Amino acid sequence: MTTDNSLGIASVTAVQQYLRLAQDEGLDVAALCRKADLPADLPALSQGHVPGKHFQALIRILAEQTGNPLLGLHSGDYVQPGSYNVLGYITMSCATLGEAIARIAPYEKLVGDMGVTRVLRQGDETHLIWACAYTDPAVRPHMIDNVFASWIQYARWLAGHDEPAPLQVDLEHPSPGAELENAYRERWGCPVRFDQPDSRIRFHQSLLNSPLRQPDPDLRQTLEEHARTRMQGLGDRDGLASRVRYAIYQQLRQGVTRQDRVAEQLAMTSRTLQRKLGEEGLSYQGLLDDIRHELARDYLTNTQLSIQDIALRLGFSEVRSFHRRFKDWTGNTPGDFRTKAHDNSTP
Repeated sequence: MTTDNSLGIASVTAVQQYLRLAQDEGLDVAALCRKADLPADLPALSQGHVPGKHFQALIRILAEQTGNPLLGLHSGDYVQPGSYNVLGYITMSCATLGEAIARIAPYEKLVGDMGVTRVLRQGDETHLIWACAYTDPAVRPHMIDNVFASWIQYARWLAGHDEPAPLQVDLEHPSPGAELENAYRERWGCPVRFDQPDSRIRFHQSLLNSPLRQPDPDLRQTLEEHARTRMQGLGDRDGLASRVRYAIYQQLRQGVTRQDRVAEQLAMTSRTLQRKLGEEGLSYQGLLDDIRHELARDYLTNTQLSIQDIALRLGFSEVRSFHRRFKDWTGNTPGDFRTKAHDNSTP
């Protein structure tokens, strides 16, 4: 469904965080790896990367097998410094939380291409914004929850106490249900809002001065030099595919699919965007089709939306265009696909 390189890569240490949860859940980790097309010896590896599409497949399989609507939230409990590759050890050696946060964006690609981080200051607040690159509707909410749960848990570990507590957390995905919302508030110690325009952690500016328990400026400098070398080894990947996928996803939430708007959002012309994607073996239309395909299957399987409404949400001007495209993707019409999906889910 997704082109081989549109989801980039993920570090084995990031994947292992989910495998530790799977093991505690009593799941067969080796079988999970085989099903997601991951290396059989992945749990024992200390470094390396795997294709992002296989990581996304693993999370989908875990969500299906556990049936846990809070999978992402709970997987944050399994974060370790090594979960963030060398970035984790860089942040450990920082003097303050603000210094650690400043290291996320420059080196997050060592962890993988799962999303893009932005730090925004607004008055007395600092906002840590994360744009998830994975658009599989069964995976995306868990990935966002995992990243934020891991960040907050790890920041508390770095500081050596249950603070820092955010002022508020915004999540772009829908609520998992009123009865489950309290789990977020209890873990994070702050209000949590769902269905927001983006996903961000809001905290008071003063929190940046929180001292960390293992500052070592000489070690940090050495580790950053190592990180820069590792970044060069990964090639000149600027996360373009991740940012384009996120921009397309955001547009589709409004039923819009304009390449010029995506290019404008990324501060470039449409021609430049197409050229840069071409250099990575990708195309705008290919990424758009991938995301439309993922969302169409989800809408047909998990909602009662009419096929006409789904076509409009996916930016198709005519229902017949959606029918034709969906049949190219799956070999089935949207109606036939929905009927089969419902038949398969019936006990």
